[in-house]
Amino acid sequence: MVSEYCENVTEAQFIMHSSNSLFTGVGLGNPAPIPVNTFVYNKQEAQVVTVDEIPYTMPSNSILPLVSNQSFVFQHPEYLTAWQFNREFYCIVDHDTEVGCAGFLFYGIKHPMFILLSPDQASEITYLEKMVFNEMLVKDNFQGEMLRTLLKRLIIKTTRIAKSQNKSYSSFPEDRMDIVRKFSMQVEKHFKKQHKVSFYANVLHKSPKTLSNVFALLKQPSPSSLIRNRLFLEAKRYFHYTELSAKEIAYELGFESPAHFSRFFKRFAGTTISTYRNN
Repeated sequence: MVSEYCENVTEAQFIMHSSNSLFTGVGLGNPAPIPVNTFVYNKQEAQVVTVDEIPYTMPSNSILPLVSNQSFVFQHPEYLTAWQFNREFYCIVDHDTEVGCAGFLFYGIKHPMFILLSPDQASEITYLEKMVFNEMLVKDNFQGEMLRTLLKRLIIKTTRIAKSQNKSYSSFPEDRMDIVRKFSMQVEKHFKKQHKVSFYANVLHKSPKTLSNVFALLKQPSPSSLIRNRLFLEAKRYFHYTELSAKEIAYELGFESPAHFSRFFKRFAGTTISTYRNN
């Protein structure tokens, strides 16, 4: 079953999938007109999910957040409940200050993030699932705001659980870890045009050296490596799911020249672009 809420004026969209055997994410291969973020809730037995061509095991009683341009295929989508929303319905960046956590789930360091639920936590998420389902049946002027409130509750609840399972958040002050989170959000927003740490440091009102020291103290990958990793991931997505040439991808990702992009890709992939694409 697929239930959908749409606002024609704003193009806001919120979708709930329940036991939908066709549920999948095509990513860059056939992108939706309006990109959506996704929450997947697996109440049944563990199953395999392939995200960007890499298989993982999604545990039973767990939640998986997925961002808009990820490709994903589940072994048993009919066993899942999923909620999808676009920026017009609920903007993660704009609402992050309000809820103080949204970026952690979608733009954190660890991806994919499988959030394990205790029996009590699973009962709470199931209760929210029922509330969303019931609200989808109500067609009045309050429906959109009620669904946003329920989504916000789901985001906050899931973030609290995820942070409690993250060793870094339990070992270091939360304000320090939030620097990592906010950096990741800014990278996601600007990585196609901005490849230098200095840009992100300026946005966060830090010096590049201070930013690097904070990441080292928190035992996180360096800011520069996170930017490069994000560029490499997006390059692989383009090669897997589009017919764009290497030259077109190079300019799409903000590289100065195709030659610069080719050297970058070979350094990370360990092979040339043509060999990678042929394989």
